[in-house]
Amino acid sequence: MAARIPEKAEVVVIGGGIAGCSVTYHLTKIGVSDVVLLERKQLTCGTTWHAAGLVTQLRATRNMTELAKYTGELFHNLSSETGQETGFKQNGALRLAKTPGRLEELLRGASMGRNFGLEMHAVSPAEIKERWPLLNLDGVIGGIWAPKDGQVNPADVTQAFAKGARMGGAKIVESLSVDRILVEHGRAVGVSTSEGDIRAQNVVICGGMWSREFAAEHGVSLPLHAAEHFYVVTETIPELPRNLPVLFVTDEEAYYKEDAGKLLVGCFEKEAKPWAREGIPKEFCFDSLPEDFEHFERILDMAINRVPVLEKTGIQLFFNGPESFTPDNRYLLGETSEVSGLFTASGFNSVGILSSGGVGKALASWIKEGHAPVDLADVDVLRMQPFQSNKTYLYDRTKEVLGLLFDMHWPYRQYATARNVRQSIFHDRLKALGAVMTEAAGWERPGYFSLNGKAREIEYSYGRQNWFDIVGAECRNTGQQVALFDQSCFIKYMVDGRDACAVLNRICANDVDVPVGKLVYTQCLNERGGIEADVTVTRLAEDSYLFVTAAMSQARDFTWLRRHTPEGAHVFIRDVTSGLPMLGVMGPNARPLLERLSACDLSNSAFPFASSQEIEVGYAKVRASRVTYVGELGWELYVPAEFAAHVFDTIIAAGTEYGLCQSGYFALGSMRMEKGYRHWGHDIGPEDTPYQAGLGFAVKLEKPGGFIGRDALLRQKEQGPIRRRLVQFRMVEPDAPLVYHQEPVWADGHLVGSITSGAYGHRIGASLGMGYVENADGVDASFLAESEFEIEVAGARHKAVAQLAAQYDPSNSKILA
Repeated sequence: MAARIPEKAEVVVIGGGIAGCSVTYHLTKIGVSDVVLLERKQLTCGTTWHAAGLVTQLRATRNMTELAKYTGELFHNLSSETGQETGFKQNGALRLAKTPGRLEELLRGASMGRNFGLEMHAVSPAEIKERWPLLNLDGVIGGIWAPKDGQVNPADVTQAFAKGARMGGAKIVESLSVDRILVEHGRAVGVSTSEGDIRAQNVVICGGMWSREFAAEHGVSLPLHAAEHFYVVTETIPELPRNLPVLFVTDEEAYYKEDAGKLLVGCFEKEAKPWAREGIPKEFCFDSLPEDFEHFERILDMAINRVPVLEKTGIQLFFNGPESFTPDNRYLLGETSEVSGLFTASGFNSVGILSSGGVGKALASWIKEGHAPVDLADVDVLRMQPFQSNKTYLYDRTKEVLGLLFDMHWPYRQYATARNVRQSIFHDRLKALGAVMTEAAGWERPGYFSLNGKAREIEYSYGRQNWFDIVGAECRNTGQQVALFDQSCFIKYMVDGRDACAVLNRICANDVDVPVGKLVYTQCLNERGGIEADVTVTRLAEDSYLFVTAAMSQARDFTWLRRHTPEGAHVFIRDVTSGLPMLGVMGPNARPLLERLSACDLSNSAFPFASSQEIEVGYAKVRASRVTYVGELGWELYVPAEFAAHVFDTIIAAGTEYGLCQSGYFALGSMRMEKGYRHWGHDIGPEDTPYQAGLGFAVKLEKPGGFIGRDALLRQKEQGPIRRRLVQFRMVEPDAPLVYHQEPVWADGHLVGSITSGAYGHRIGASLGMGYVENADGVDASFLAESEFEIEVAGARHKAVAQLAAQYDPSNSKILA
């Protein structure tokens, strides 16, 4: 009998759900036909077969929306291409609001959609009734209509992907499990099965809810956990109109889909039920989980009120099936940190069907070209931290994240579960001083400090939240006196060895071959000139550097450094974050305070900006670096962990005389916005060059040896004026709304860009944002001055002033004081 599998392939895909079939299909579409897909049972048998099949387009970011848009467009044509029906219907979607907050969320989303070319319309209750006549509109105050959304049959569309993949030359083998991935010298080189090995250049894990455990067997972290997902399908409803829009009543945690005269009612409840904590049964296939009507009853009661015909309609099917969820409700895509050549598309958080086409296309390109085709940082698996694969952590977080699909997506929204995972050594002291903790990458860090017990809990809104005035006071005190920030969550790597300088100079766009004690602000670029990291590098010795980056970039930046260090180079990279807590002392009184504590001369001549020295604070020796992320005179203090509490107490004890206050990350966010300091992942990323981002000052084109991305930057300079550029905005109206991200930017009545991040600037008293603006003749100061700008927020446009310079202290006189 002929062997079912070949001895080698270019790519092996593990898992025959919609993600695996889409990746395989799209690989063949770009000429990679030597692909083998292995499915342990049958295609669609894990989660895909019981998915609801909703196809919506608007996601949280531009590129995620583009992937979803492409999916919908692909579903239009897939059946005609392959001859396999998909059941796709573009019947639109309605999203209802029962509260002003929800309506603002929907209207802001509709504005954001305009950036992406999505057709979305605000609709009144009467217009909602026209499109969904069986609705009870009690409590409904408005909504959004998206005519290009729709629905699909998940099993059929998966079979269409599979058929298209076979037509393109791929081989799909069912009823064959992968026992293990073959890894040599840190790279995936194939898979092993009961029917033999397949050598491969790349391997892709598309194993759905099995992916975490399977990856862990190979030392790879894929944080996801299965949860029970409930829906009911009614008996036929004679009066139910065909082709009803998909309906989302997220204030009631429910969605509705008409299908062949029946109504599917599903939910994303606020407290979910994680499943299979100890592992998924190996034989689990086309299986469902036990009914739990008591759990679903609350949702059904609201549904009967919302759609009264349900009260007299029988239930044909009560379904409970598992789906996988990640700690932040975004899927896992890309090449893993631990094993090169090992990719994943998993953890789809119930948006796998609507994401499948775009995900398959993006990952296929990523595999072939060696890099993501667009900025996919939001879903890149490298954003996750290894600890997040912890079973208990995932179990506890999954109870919350399923419901967050439909819960309010408030600005500054904090997770309530799986907290207090990573704490700085100052944690208890900060709490005693009134810190209200927020979380990033598992780190507990102060959002702000509650004074006299005020605003101990965040009251969410799209406007000025209850901590607004507290943070304003923190910002003003930082600008007028001095503030202490716990910056321990900043990630610190030691890069040592005789080749450290040469390797870092090749990786960094700025010149790091500087005197010992000099600090360099720089970006790490890809070959296209895009920004992969935004960091500071401090030379500690001829052969030693301190490399500092943001908390969320820990795995990503370490992987970038490791993979761009040439084989055989005498370089050693160590993550020393846990052993080196960091405090920021910022404000005009930072100098006299630290001079008193250290008995050192911290004047400009003795300790200039962008320099680093060891000084004594109390009984400890610390590294002090004169740099700032808040736009004031200040120092970052790197303290060995065993001395950290002592140094903190010493600063607090002496600080009263100098007006020292505690400040948190909400204040830091406000002040960095005033200064126009970029945030990687929001304002800058792999598709943005330093020249577009206004960071050309951190590029040294002529340094010896060149650097990654240099050729791309030279080509950009040769092309003339920068046509797309990051710009600072100040809202003109005193009571202008706050901007957060992706609000459309208009110039003279034309859509020219979008906001990347925003905050209120307390030191200047205005709502601020920054974002990219495009102009065919270039974006420069004269274009900004001659144009009339408006920012669209929730469907309304508000006047704004645009400039390239910082809003606060553009001359940097305060930093250099």
